[in-house]
Amino acid sequence: MTRSIPSTVPGPSTVPGPAAGTEEIRLQLRSWPEVEDYLSRCRGVIVPLGSTEQHGPTGAIGTDALTAEAVALEVGRRTGVLVTPAQAFGMAEHHLGFAGTISLQPSTLLAVLHDVVLSLARHGFERIYVINGHGGNIATARAAFAQAYGTAAARGLPGAERLRCRLANWFTAGPVMREARDRYGDREGHHATPSEIALTLHLEPSLSAKQRPLPEAAPAGPIHGPEDFRRRHPDGRMGSDPFLATADDGARFLELAAAALADDLAAFLGPEGEAG
Repeated sequence: MTRSIPSTVPGPSTVPGPAAGTEEIRLQLRSWPEVEDYLSRCRGVIVPLGSTEQHGPTGAIGTDALTAEAVALEVGRRTGVLVTPAQAFGMAEHHLGFAGTISLQPSTLLAVLHDVVLSLARHGFERIYVINGHGGNIATARAAFAQAYGTAAARGLPGAERLRCRLANWFTAGPVMREARDRYGDREGHHATPSEIALTLHLEPSLSAKQRPLPEAAPAGPIHGPEDFRRRHPDGRMGSDPFLATADDGARFLELAAAALADDLAAFLGPEGEAG
């Protein structure tokens, strides 16, 4: 039986407020009574979504998951909104020509995200804010949200008519894109970018040992499967120069992304917040 949330519970517009540390907002460190108490105050939750894929010869395979989780935790700390464990596997089929990439097919990722949303909605969460670190996830995530709305309604979940999901790509936040353009210009490229590599250097100092100058990368273009990707982009980069990245740059990108997305999340939790 689905447990109904009392009608006296505040709507999703209630933002808990800044947390003292990320421990307070990590769902995996809370008990179920603590989550139930949280739902009496706020119905929003953050889901970090990444990917496990190659990022050129010097970038970490976990870049997209590391960055999505870091931004999500910082947004959670600033707002007090709970953050689920990161979904580290995404739709990265086109990167499978490079060792270490682990991809979900679009249908698999759709099913995973659909079930995550439905699990959260069952307990009364009404605003699911997905912070994404990988462009290949975008279309599938939006399809999963659409399917989840229909399933929630068909199952008669309490609050199904109020359920909203939003996809927030940290790397396309306006301030982040402007900063990347100002720092790196055209050498930002489209994959294994210095902005995302910079954030990993800030998060994991050991990664600095991998950095070295690289030859000019092939420019971005259409990709038709993993073999075509490997042929067009032999080292995995698309027009980028990750050697420009520094840990200090990464700290700046984390600040800009977290500030922009915290504001967006607050608006999303408001009474007029819409899906996206």
